Amino acid sequence: MSRLFGTDGVRGLANGLLTAELALSLAQAAAIVLGHDQVADGKRPRAVVARDPRASGEFISAAVEAGLASAGVDVYDAGVLPTPAAAFLIADLGADFGVMISASHNPAPDNGIKFFARGGTKLDDALEDAIEEQLQRDAFRPTGVEVGRIQRFSDAEDRYILHLLGTLPNRLDGLTIVLDCANGAASGCSPQVFTDAGAKIHVIGADPDGLNINDGVGSTHLEKLQEKVLATGADLGIAHDGDADRCLAVDHEGNVIDGDQIMAVLALAQKEAGQLKDDVLVATVMSNLGLKIALRKAGITIRETAVGDRYVLEEMRRGNYSLGGEQSGHVIFSEFATTGDGLLTGLQLAAQLAKTGKSLKDLASAMTKLPQVMINVKDVDKTRAGIVPAIKAAVVKAENELGDTGRVLLRPSGTEQLVRVMVEAGDLETAQRICDDLVDVVRAELTL
Repeated sequence: MSRLFGTDGVRGLANGLLTAELALSLAQAAAIVLGHDQVADGKRPRAVVARDPRASGEFISAAVEAGLASAGVDVYDAGVLPTPAAAFLIADLGADFGVMISASHNPAPDNGIKFFARGGTKLDDALEDAIEEQLQRDAFRPTGVEVGRIQRFSDAEDRYILHLLGTLPNRLDGLTIVLDCANGAASGCSPQVFTDAGAKIHVIGADPDGLNINDGVGSTHLEKLQEKVLATGADLGIAHDGDADRCLAVDHEGNVIDGDQIMAVLALAQKEAGQLKDDVLVATVMSNLGLKIALRKAGITIRETAVGDRYVLEEMRRGNYSLGGEQSGHVIFSEFATTGDGLLTGLQLAAQLAKTGKSLKDLASAMTKLPQVMINVKDVDKTRAGIVPAIKAAVVKAENELGDTGRVLLRPSGTEQLVRVMVEAGDLETAQRICDDLVDVVRAELTL
């Protein structure tokens, strides 16, 4: 049996891979591994469940909650909320674990199930493996007074918003901000929290109907946000994805500010304030080389991890580091969150504009992005990407040509049957040429 868990939980086509039956079984297995195995005898486990607004989340959340309750877990149904809100609420409530039903930036037909352990932390591989192993065993089915109960977590959103407001170093008065909520989980709380923080806001992508999540809006489709920022003369635009665990931005001229640039701004601000632990930023191998160059000049070291915010989190916990994230916009503030939080990131970024009086363009100019080309090579045997001699030789040749002026990254996707080929170079033409050459080799050697 192939592994169910991917880079970020169990994800797939709703009613395809991800059925109500699987959701129920996963919940029953998690009830044992994350619940009963972790609490004292005689104590009933408690779990927080939240979802994004996609239509399939309705039946999947019902199945998850049924599975948990049938296995003797008390469930707190938080309704539609961002993934980072679910993680926060697990810790805030003192629950034993939690479940988020979302497929993040994927289109509406997809969905996913993410589990969080006590404290709102993502699961390590061992816990995920234990849940998969538990799936093969008989479910625990208590009766009578031992069955779990399901109740509405009525103040969940208010708790999360108050938490976010409490992280701000200063208010956002005087700023005009466009928010793109991706017709997703942030559609309710993001406009509320930015308004409460003092900003004047314009909102797009905040009318979820269950089917329009990430549809032409959000962090993977920034065109409408760019247009709205220019049309309103806003100071900046902030884009979330479907479950709001990431944030990308647009400056007042409509230029995209990606996760690397956001991390540069925030790392420099934390260092200046004496808050950047050991002067270290944790980032993945996908971060632009320009980030490393800019931060090195400021005396900041980058610790690199594999792709995925769970690996960033593991490294942050290992060194007790204060800031980390990904180019895609997952940014983690260990003082305030256990996972990437797009609302928290947007608030902290906007706070720097309000504090310094500088534009986002000026703040982001601290980092110069090297041209980067990435091509996804589909329908190939990704398991062999790192062992085929011809591919290894092509990578070495490319690296020798680039020297210190660029880099090559070739890695299999954690969730799809493809290999990502990324090349950075001093100019776009060189990056494109080398990337195209590597793609040709990968296709020739790995096509199924």
